Amino acid sequence: MKQVDPRRQPAKGRNMRVIIDQLLWIGNAGDARNLRSIHDHGIRAVVDLAADEPPAVLSRDLVYYRFPLLDGDGNPPWLLRSVIDCVATVISHQVPLLVACSGGMSRSPVVIAAALAIAYGKPIDECLKQVVGDGPQQESAALWNAAAAAIENGESTVPPV
Repeated sequence: MKQVDPRRQPAKGRNMRVIIDQLLWIGNAGDARNLRSIHDHGIRAVVDLAADEPPAVLSRDLVYYRFPLLDGDGNPPWLLRSVIDCVATVISHQVPLLVACSGGMSRSPVVIAAALAIAYGKPIDECLKQVVGDGPQQESAALWNAAAAAIENGESTVPPV
């Protein structure tokens, strides 16, 4: 996994930060709606976690996933596991990806950390340190605990047939 120093400052006027060079960015609701920036970075897919924001309107060439997560307790386990699996799958296929929530400081880091733990087989705590670095963070303890439990339990998102 090619890593970038998490303290690296985003380009002037941009809020999103690089987590894995040329592959994974973390951002806020504005970043998820900034088509110029998305295309300039070569991003091919956007995961929008902001339940409290309207859906983004993106160009047809982009893949857009919307998982309206709450910033705290109350997310259905299937929804949380679905978004974690989605992000892990996109990362494993090496598709340039932006993961964004309202502020880019709580839902996004938690989901990315859990997805990296699955994709790379690393402890989720270690992955969160990589994601956050010296950047802003305000993880909800309830969301963090639910994400950690979801990947530890190996809950499947696919119902039995």
